[in-house]
Amino acid sequence: MREAFPSLDEAPDCPAPQPYPLGPTRYAVPPGAVDTHAHVIGIPPEFPFVRPRSYTPPPATAEDYLAMLDATGMTYGVLVQVSVHGTDNRLLLAALRAHRQRLRGIAVIPLGLPDADLAALQEAGVVGLRLNVLYGGGVGLQEVEAYGALAREMGWHLQFLLDARDLPPVATRLARLPVPVVVDHMGHFPTSAGLDDPGFRTLVSLVRDGAWVKLQGAFRNSTAGPPYADTIPFARALNDAAPDRCLWGSDWPHVATWGPMPAIGDLLDLMADWVPDPARRRKLFVENAHSLYGFPARI
Repeated sequence: MREAFPSLDEAPDCPAPQPYPLGPTRYAVPPGAVDTHAHVIGIPPEFPFVRPRSYTPPPATAEDYLAMLDATGMTYGVLVQVSVHGTDNRLLLAALRAHRQRLRGIAVIPLGLPDADLAALQEAGVVGLRLNVLYGGGVGLQEVEAYGALAREMGWHLQFLLDARDLPPVATRLARLPVPVVVDHMGHFPTSAGLDDPGFRTLVSLVRDGAWVKLQGAFRNSTAGPPYADTIPFARALNDAAPDRCLWGSDWPHVATWGPMPAIGDLLDLMADWVPDPARRRKLFVENAHSLYGFPARI
């Protein structure tokens, strides 16, 4: 499995997200919309960074994240444990407990946690576990079956950060897991590899056969740069494969981004090209996300 960036003892700093976010201009965000992918990041030494790691991010607070949701018209959010905090989920859990009705969480944990610790994760609002093979500080695929068994016991799903080009030899293992499988960033796949790349074709097949996928990360996958038009056919292929299992995520605060910092409003506007049909777009923002993460109809 490849890493997006090498794990370094002194990892490069990455910039903060754009201030003053705005919503889309090409359509209205539907009530109940969910941003299914964002991170909160603490400041060492209270919240240490792992070593080695792939990048060094600025702080990102739950309050700033909620302000972004409000500014862009999103009702709910899903916080994903960031790789630089490793398996220390304290900041994630604090954010979830402070905003129980509005946030859900995806944790990164070692196997073998006591039952009381697992119950505390569940009580706080954790609904899934993330396995990450691209950035230092993540948990890889070596024991994916054991994580699948744990997730089934807890009523959770498994979320994967991987490069779709690495999918063919592991796709069967993922398809056999006894819980929902969610793939980040449309497979974190460079568009230059093409729609016919065996990895992307495997991802489409995996999604068609039951996996979920986050239609997000245009600024990570695009090789053409803004406005990321080269990502459109990839997003449409995945949405056509399973319109009932596609999700949207902002990826705020856009860690490990050293090129042009994306604006949330531009990423939302891109959804008009990725998913042109308004009914499908509502599914992606609201119905699909509510089904997977268990959000109430309204706050």
